[in-house]
Amino acid sequence: MTGKEKIIGAFSKDGTKEIPVVICYERIFVRDHWRQLTNLPWYACYLPDIDIQIKWNEDVIANINQNWFIVFPFDSRTEREHVAVKFYQDSIVLINTEKNTERMINRPKVAGWSVSGQGQSVKIDKIPETQEEMEKILPEKPEKFDRDDFINQGYTDLASALIEKFPDKMPFAHVSSPLWRMYGIVGFEGMMTMMVTQPELIQYACESFLDIEMYRAQQYIACGAQVLWIEECLTDMISPAAFDTFNVPYLKKLISFIRECDGKSVYYYCGNPWDRMDKILQAGADAIAFEEGKKIFQIDIEKVVDIVDGKCTVFGNLDAINVLPCATEQQLKQEIERQIKAGIKNKRKFVMSIGSPVTPETPVERVRLYWEIAREIGTTI
Repeated sequence: MTGKEKIIGAFSKDGTKEIPVVICYERIFVRDHWRQLTNLPWYACYLPDIDIQIKWNEDVIANINQNWFIVFPFDSRTEREHVAVKFYQDSIVLINTEKNTERMINRPKVAGWSVSGQGQSVKIDKIPETQEEMEKILPEKPEKFDRDDFINQGYTDLASALIEKFPDKMPFAHVSSPLWRMYGIVGFEGMMTMMVTQPELIQYACESFLDIEMYRAQQYIACGAQVLWIEECLTDMISPAAFDTFNVPYLKKLISFIRECDGKSVYYYCGNPWDRMDKILQAGADAIAFEEGKKIFQIDIEKVVDIVDGKCTVFGNLDAINVLPCATEQQLKQEIERQIKAGIKNKRKFVMSIGSPVTPETPVERVRLYWEIAREIGTTI
């Protein structure tokens, strides 16, 4: 079976004959291990040249060699024609010669996008109290998606080229839960306090973000993505009742919309799920994924499988903090085998994965070892 066939099988009613293996948050891994994955300079991923884009993506996909890869919209053909680039030691400037605008991009830091290397959260001067004030900070709502125009303008050129080069791997993409998008406009403090002080504005904003995420889903599916990973963060810090009010209704709509577009969904819940597992499953995603137990709670994949009982696909949560980089090869093999055996109990509706992004100090060779062990066990067990 090809990697793509394995993932299709894992999402099917009857499960997969061979267990697929992936890592999550590939782009973080690429950022932190760029020099080990491609010989191209760090800024190659920002250049408007589609041949360079194909080359670095090809290097990365071949070197990671997992069963799926990310696809995403690239600049339209017109946009590519009107971009000039200025190069500096640790930054580049993209100049749009048609619009006369400039965008500076600093060299990403290992272990964080922020140049300062500091933890960041959005800070706003005043929490919105009316719909009018909320509208001022919300992103503009997208127009109706025109798939044919999107393709004809060349936004899917890069994704199409990569899918042609790697037909045996599953194309996928990332979207966000509507509630998680609140963090990007009001920050942690604003997001948490507004659920208490301005609940109707949170719901108003979630409706707007739902429209945006559905639009993005259509873009990614037009690019060829067949699986969409829905990211969720921080919502284990709100009550189950608040989760049910501010999250589940919008998740259901997003998941249903992805299904209507012939896509599959993976709901990645970052945090402690145990007091709201029923609500997580009620959202109706085709698959669920959890982080490893690394805080003050544990998420045992065997317990997850017992609760899910084949109702949806389950992704593994191999410990990317301790086991993947630090365990002996035998210990790594034992944990992968334990997780795959648990996944087989889920009616073989299982994808071997890690619980969180690969850490910066984990060598590429170690990730390849994880992939090789999981492939061997997943095809023989």
